[in-house]
Amino acid sequence: MTSIIDAEIRHSTFVRQSPEVVYDAISTTVGLNGWFCTGGEVDARPGGHIKFRWEDWRPDMGIIEDGGPVIEADRGKRFVFQWHPDDESYATLVKLTFEPHEDGTIMRVVESGFQDTPQGLRAMIGCATGWGEALTLLKFYVEHNIVYWPDKK
Repeated sequence: MTSIIDAEIRHSTFVRQSPEVVYDAISTTVGLNGWFCTGGEVDARPGGHIKFRWEDWRPDMGIIEDGGPVIEADRGKRFVFQWHPDDESYATLVKLTFEPHEDGTIMRVVESGFQDTPQGLRAMIGCATGWGEALTLLKFYVEHNIVYWPDKK
């Protein structure tokens, strides 16, 4: 059995909007597709499912899909899910928290559970970079209604 990397990805950002608005941007189908996905889906309840779908996200790839079960869903406070950013043989755990702060929300992301293999380490590095990009996109979407997909306006 492959061991798990004893480290986790941690990112946070400040968003000038309420915790509920920031939460809805990632935990609803409309929100997720507004800034990040093309055809993503979210059933934000424990036992529900989150599906990420990207079409032509990168120049060298067509359609990419991933997702997994929703573990926790507490609107405006906490959203936890699993997905498979490395391969389908195991899932990582993503914990999102939304903390009220003067004039907005501090959103925190913690992802853990990557396998301790060269492939798992590459996936962890890719996700660490990806979460930084994702939080920036989310911030611009929520604060300024700037969408990643111009045809979605």
